[in-house]
Amino acid sequence: MSLIVQKYGGSSVGNVERIQRVASRVVKAKRQGNKLVVVVSAMGDMTDDLISLSEKINKKPSDREMDMLLSTGEQVSMALLAMAIQALGEKAMSFTGPQVGIITDKYHTKARILDINAERIQKSLREGNIVIVAGFQGKTISEEITTLGRGGSDLTAVALAKALKAKYCEIFTDVDGIYTADPRVVPDARKIDQISYDEILELAALGAKVMHSRSVEVGKKFNIPIYVRHSEQEGAGTLITKETSRMEDIVVSGVALAEDEAKITIFGVADKPGVAAQLFAKLGEGNVNVDMIIQNKTQTNTTDISFTVFKNELRRAMDVVNKIVKQLGAQSVTRDEDIAKLSIVGVGMKAHSGIAARMFRALAKKKINIDMISTSEIKISCVVEGSKGKAAIRAIHQEFKLGKQRK
Repeated sequence: MSLIVQKYGGSSVGNVERIQRVASRVVKAKRQGNKLVVVVSAMGDMTDDLISLSEKINKKPSDREMDMLLSTGEQVSMALLAMAIQALGEKAMSFTGPQVGIITDKYHTKARILDINAERIQKSLREGNIVIVAGFQGKTISEEITTLGRGGSDLTAVALAKALKAKYCEIFTDVDGIYTADPRVVPDARKIDQISYDEILELAALGAKVMHSRSVEVGKKFNIPIYVRHSEQEGAGTLITKETSRMEDIVVSGVALAEDEAKITIFGVADKPGVAAQLFAKLGEGNVNVDMIIQNKTQTNTTDISFTVFKNELRRAMDVVNKIVKQLGAQSVTRDEDIAKLSIVGVGMKAHSGIAARMFRALAKKKINIDMISTSEIKISCVVEGSKGKAAIRAIHQEFKLGKQRK
């Protein structure tokens, strides 16, 4: 008897009919001889609705109270799914993240999992239950409720798969796998049958919305096979697994577009050791995640430093920067929310040359200017004007012939 962890996203449990369909799928897997632990997200747009509700009460609510509010969404889904499974004649029991011993650090709204005490889940499984767990949430050692950040239910599922030594983890969503690009932006995007942890980790971090990047990190660290599948269709989906030699034959596996970042530029910073360290240490202390960083030395013994942050952290980042800018002796600070980051990813890039030139050439043909560039062994990212992001990603997708094969 295999133990499988399944996760169903918000669209998959968006209404009563969809919850009933998920229940049927879960029961079918149970009756095939498997033990099931099922992680659920909040129904449909409930998380967004709760955020909107909070904004009507308080424009700047505390992170602690936001966690108390947002953690309720998954509790609705878990209880309703357990009821639906029970209605089909199978035993089921639902639990919150804190109830199943998901222990996190103290950072509200984007906590990290420190440990999982899976005894309560294992006991419930031994009693013959299908176990339903609320995703996206946990608790601190001091019993404070925390949430794991948007998409955190993926992380809950993969972390539970590791803690329970599951055979594999299935992420069910409203698409039938991972595509070479977002099909809503690039209509001829093609489904990928198999992709490496490193590739999907880059794609997830760069803007692809199918998988949560921290969940892939856990999968890679503990070599947990992860399948991304459609919640209402049968099919193999996409397997996320360790890198194989065959993957190196594919130069670029996918492209990603991120439109949720903003750029901050500090002009005229003193060109001396320790300045960048001082700046980014303060941003770290402020719990601001920095993505791309570019530093340009000028002819006046000063430098300009540009970096990107998520738009939902821009206010916090600007608060930090405005406080430290005088200490740095900088001349001025600007912010730009009209940017888009586009990226290409592929383990095959390690063995092929000229990839960056092809990417830049494709953008030049569309008269799209590049503002920032960042590279790693298996990815190249560029920041361009926000209004040109979608055209840019389609041009790059076409350049590397990632679309569906024409018959």
